Amino acid sequence: MENTANQPIGIFDSGIGGLTVAHAITQVLPLENIIYFGDTAHLPYGDKSTAAIQAYSVKICDMLLKQKVKAIVIACNSASAAAYELVREYVGSKAKVLNVIDPTIRYMGQHYAGQRVGLIGTKQTVFSNIYRKKTDELDRDITLCSLATPLLAPMIEEGFFNHNISQNIINEYLSSPVLADIQALILACTHYPLIKHDIESYYKENVQVLDSSLIVAESLQNLLAENNLLRTENPQPTKRFYVSDYTESFEHSTKYFFQEEVQLEHYPLWE
Repeated sequence: MENTANQPIGIFDSGIGGLTVAHAITQVLPLENIIYFGDTAHLPYGDKSTAAIQAYSVKICDMLLKQKVKAIVIACNSASAAAYELVREYVGSKAKVLNVIDPTIRYMGQHYAGQRVGLIGTKQTVFSNIYRKKTDELDRDITLCSLATPLLAPMIEEGFFNHNISQNIINEYLSSPVLADIQALILACTHYPLIKHDIESYYKENVQVLDSSLIVAESLQNLLAENNLLRTENPQPTKRFYVSDYTESFEHSTKYFFQEEVQLEHYPLWE
């Protein structure tokens, strides 16, 4: 079936961190229906193997395709690094596919040629070297300085942000010599927008902190427009939020990530 503008947008992440991307999408594209899937049964993806992440991603995309989505946004840096090419091949012409890495790389190429840019993310994202590889392919003389910050995502999941404990951990990471003399810092994890203020406080506005969620949302808008898939009217947009493993703590945390109350539905994809 050919995609139509009235079909929903599918978004998935290893957990609820991708709700920062989902929120940005609803702000940029308020007329669109969205379906979000958080694979909370397997979070975090940051310490999973490439093969495992690929298997999870394909199964989630299969579920989203059954929901007749017109586009799938991989709202997870680890899954974008490990599974984007496989997902794009698997989905084929059934839906447009967007990851969270390529739009950020394009933005960096447009604004930071010849400069030093820092990046913080999970071990999987950083050690995959996907950002470094794509940055080198830009041929814009950008020096990318990447640092794995594995404590940040679980810290945020547990609600430790805007707090003395979180600030101490953030300061410890950002003081690494790896990030010395950078002009900008990429937040290469969908959890990190929640600590963007703390990171900006550390740099005292001397470094531009790049939250990729808005960059991704605007890139999705352009992709849909190019393919005549933008919804032009919708009096009551719907938002569905599924998780593969439900706990009350996830429900409680969602309002921080999505910035409004969210009703989570348990979807036992792995049973």
